[in-house]
Amino acid sequence: MLPNGNEVWALARHVLIRAMLTDPRFSSDRRNPGFPLLVERRQVTNFRASLIGMDPPEHGPARRAVVGEFTVKRMAALRPRIQEIVDEHLNALLAGPKPADLVQALSLPVPSLVICELLGVPYADHEFFQTRSSMLLRRTTQPEDRARAIDELRDYLAALIGRKETEPGDDLLTRQLSKTTDREELVSLAFLLLIAGHETTANMISLGTVALLEHPEALAALRDDPERIPDAIEELLRYFTIAEFATSRVAVEDVELGGVLIRKGEGVIALGNTANRDPDAFSHADDLDLERGARHHIAFGFGAHQCLGQNLARMELQIVFDTLFRRVPGLRLAAPSGELPYKDDATVYGLYELPVTW
Repeated sequence: MLPNGNEVWALARHVLIRAMLTDPRFSSDRRNPGFPLLVERRQVTNFRASLIGMDPPEHGPARRAVVGEFTVKRMAALRPRIQEIVDEHLNALLAGPKPADLVQALSLPVPSLVICELLGVPYADHEFFQTRSSMLLRRTTQPEDRARAIDELRDYLAALIGRKETEPGDDLLTRQLSKTTDREELVSLAFLLLIAGHETTANMISLGTVALLEHPEALAALRDDPERIPDAIEELLRYFTIAEFATSRVAVEDVELGGVLIRKGEGVIALGNTANRDPDAFSHADDLDLERGARHHIAFGFGAHQCLGQNLARMELQIVFDTLFRRVPGLRLAAPSGELPYKDDATVYGLYELPVTW
């Protein structure tokens, strides 16, 4: 049951969620009255649909217009700059006091700076957009505060895009200006990429660091053989599955799924965390096996709406974990993991703080 009292279907099995996410009879359009929203509908209906909320035929062309910005080749070209950003922040961490908060020292600023440079957003404004995005992702935020945060971010991005029309840069938003005349659509795209581009990766850096520190033998193996890190990242993504609700849908026709009839207009929430622990899809699914390397998890979604920035996220995580544990081999938690402030009240799971020492 949703916070507004509406009942929706919940899918937990891995195979059923993948089937649902590739079935055109399920819509991503958040403006549909039956869509299972966790916020008040008025906060969605006044917002232009972005990629995450588009259906065919609009979705395909809109995604193709931007997907070239996130190819493996283009991400590889960003690797030296991301390495430089990580090294700069680790230099500051090691020169600073102990203990330190790894969220503020590394987890949050690295992906924030990367996505800012990619989009062409001034990093000097990071406190502004990080504060607003945190409000949007916290389930306990009051409706009026969430609406104000949305409006402020939209106004900020609209003004930024307006400036790029006369002062173009070498960035994603400038390049998108030449591909669309719909400025509202571009604002919605910028809104999505800015929030998703730093919040998700930041939380995975923090959670992944805790998990690796709590598995010292596996961490030692990664230090000895960094080629194992990509498999470890896939397992961390599966194990935590920090963002579930992007895969919610609403049926636009009657659909039988798993022997159950889902009627037109009924909402469906895909429980990605549960699906990524499905024993039919993953052996010993509740165990963190850093050598598993299973890429059929749905931490990035599945189908046409699979996460646009997954190549970027994987690369950032690989660079961060490789560099962090190589340069700070004595890193350890400065508080018991069970006492850390986890984001149990947010739609994207993670940590508010991560005290570490070395």
